[in-house]
Amino acid sequence: MKADSIPEALSGKRIAITGCTGFVGTALAERLLRGVPDCELVLLVRDGKRTPAARRTQREILKNDAFDRLRETHGDDFDEKVAGRVITVAGDVTQDGLGLNDADRELWGTADVIIHSAAAVSFDSPLDSAVEINLLGPTRIANLANEMGVTPHLVAVSTCYVAGNRRGNAPEILVSDGPFDIGIDWRSEVAATKRIRSDFDAASRLPEQLKVFRKEARAEIGAAGAPALAAKTEDIRQKWVKSQLVEAGRSRAASVGWPDAYAFTKALGEQALTDNKGNVPVSIVRPSIIESALAEPKPGWIRGFRMAEPVIISFARGLLKEFPGVPEGTVDVIPVDLVVATIIAVAAQGPEDAPAITQIASGGINALKYRQLVDNVTAWFTANPVYDSKGQPIVVPEWRFPGRGRVQKQLSQAKTVLSSADKVLQALPLRGKQAELSAQLEEKRIEVETALEYVELYGLYTECEAIYQVDNLMAMWDSLGEQDQAEFNFDPRSVDWDDYVNNTHLPSIIQHARVKTTPGPSKSTDRMTRMRKQVLDPKRQVAAFDLENTLISSNVVESFSWLATRRLNTPERIRYVLRTLTEAPGLLRLDRQDRTDFLRHFYRRYEDAPLGQIETDAREMLSQLIMTKAFPEGLRRVREHRALGHRTILITGALDFAVAGLAPLFDEIVAAEMAVRPDGTLSGEMITVPPTGEARAQILTDYCEAEGLDISNSVAYADSSSDLPLFDAVGFPVAVNPETRLATIARKRGWLVEHWSKASGGPRPLLPIGELMVERERRRKFA
Repeated sequence: MKADSIPEALSGKRIAITGCTGFVGTALAERLLRGVPDCELVLLVRDGKRTPAARRTQREILKNDAFDRLRETHGDDFDEKVAGRVITVAGDVTQDGLGLNDADRELWGTADVIIHSAAAVSFDSPLDSAVEINLLGPTRIANLANEMGVTPHLVAVSTCYVAGNRRGNAPEILVSDGPFDIGIDWRSEVAATKRIRSDFDAASRLPEQLKVFRKEARAEIGAAGAPALAAKTEDIRQKWVKSQLVEAGRSRAASVGWPDAYAFTKALGEQALTDNKGNVPVSIVRPSIIESALAEPKPGWIRGFRMAEPVIISFARGLLKEFPGVPEGTVDVIPVDLVVATIIAVAAQGPEDAPAITQIASGGINALKYRQLVDNVTAWFTANPVYDSKGQPIVVPEWRFPGRGRVQKQLSQAKTVLSSADKVLQALPLRGKQAELSAQLEEKRIEVETALEYVELYGLYTECEAIYQVDNLMAMWDSLGEQDQAEFNFDPRSVDWDDYVNNTHLPSIIQHARVKTTPGPSKSTDRMTRMRKQVLDPKRQVAAFDLENTLISSNVVESFSWLATRRLNTPERIRYVLRTLTEAPGLLRLDRQDRTDFLRHFYRRYEDAPLGQIETDAREMLSQLIMTKAFPEGLRRVREHRALGHRTILITGALDFAVAGLAPLFDEIVAAEMAVRPDGTLSGEMITVPPTGEARAQILTDYCEAEGLDISNSVAYADSSSDLPLFDAVGFPVAVNPETRLATIARKRGWLVEHWSKASGGPRPLLPIGELMVERERRRKFA
């Protein structure tokens, strides 16, 4: 090395870094600030949707626990010390010129070293984003330097898996220089990917495909209204395009010998960078699978879940009973601090002395065998089991090292069975705790899909038999002095795998996974209690309530039946009941399709009814029907909100005269209104759009704006997926006795769920019938 030590070699240097919000980038920034005290960092960070780049640096990088050691060192001066050494520039490696403004461009051009660690690291990245970031990203950095006429030392972080699905030794050379190069032109791949993106986007807009998306959207959210249905349809369309691009990446990579789009585009990215580097000196660092820290910044430090963590946690929770792999095969993992030390050492070597390619891997010099890993994991979770929601320890299964095909087949069959069962439950009129069964089934189906995804994504890596050579790495290691070796360890031989897995890695991922590690019942009820306290916080401003199946176990059909039969004799009542029961299936279908259309259709039945009679009977209906079917807990909740000073508003599709008696409970009641003819009879036609679906969200929004209230600090109670627009509008949604779709959605989104029940009493008829009147009262005339 040119200097006496790594810190001296980088002393006073300005080091630009991409990808600092990621796992390696965060550890890299911390290690440079702590280990090279007088260097300056320029961090390229994308602006977020609502958060500027500089703020992201503070929130997502410097507040990470990786910097705890520096905080202890500097104490109250931490922010000031860091601010003097870290500059954030807003940019994006997917844009030409990195998207830098003129001032940031000039600053970027003064960097002595550029460390490019930004990458689409997901193994299931869409092909187009993998190409933009992994393939073209490094080239854009070199192109900008050449345009500016500067020659910083560019250290590009790649991956050992650029070697592809080969067996045996994988040396530290470009893939194109090896014996297995098949002559793929990276420029052609870029052009083809852009066409593929355009083709899939066009295919997603074909009428027949849009019909499929709309059907899926309706199945998921039900009668939530046209805007919600449109938004969900577009969301499904975009996800479909993405899934097609993910599959295109997998298929293209597999067809030319790579495990996935990540490794494939990284390999082409190395070639593109080599072709376009111009006068810029380039060094490539290739890690294998990067896992939690051995020692720096602290043992077990990790950011996000890598490859092994989700598989291990799924195994511990009993969700993944088998995973493919060769027992004698090598699982090539390397702790993140060894990777970071390698990158810094290559940067310190300088462009003249650093190897063109340095691989940091363990398989060729200190191999961790798959059976060794499985035995350690099994023994650890046998001694330290994860517990299920009932507080029972989960017994880990025996690992039998099956082939990938068998595991995929088993999981695919389980997915099919669960999907079919879910469709059956979705079609049933379940509600409340019964509907929770569907939500639980949906959760189980997602778990199976996730396990299948892990097998498809990571199966090839556990079966990989490439051995990555580290000759350049070890030559660089041997050239270091004792002080550097002590402070910047990147020797793979220093890892005791049994000790690392049992005492460092597994305890760390258990902590980050937040799985249940103690016996006893689940504390999910405690979570609901905490959420209930949030809902009833005095700081809330408005509480909006639906009525039917939220505050009362009744609906507009029952209210009409009570009013319609109030003045009928016994034979007429029997005929009414039979007719209504016959119509019930059709009414249910219409209600599920569109709540507003259902109400308009059903309320036609009030045509010609005398308003005076209806209002008189509705006052009796309040005590004889509505209050007998009320949920005491629901009415108590309304009163609790009022006692806390919250505004209470009832928004219901019921007719105004049917709910007029509830006025003392609420500050406002918004209900459906029907036109009245000059002769005092009801027309059967609505005056305004019934307050359902998206109309409820707009009503509450308008109310809050008119009253100077904050809708994001408001609560909404409802029972149906048709109320999703209302739930999305407020900050605190509460699903009450949810029907099947809403139960599933509430579970996914982590909303508060309340199960309220009627007061105990005798049996009630299927259809409420008004109390039989005497003949004289039945014939009474109303103006």
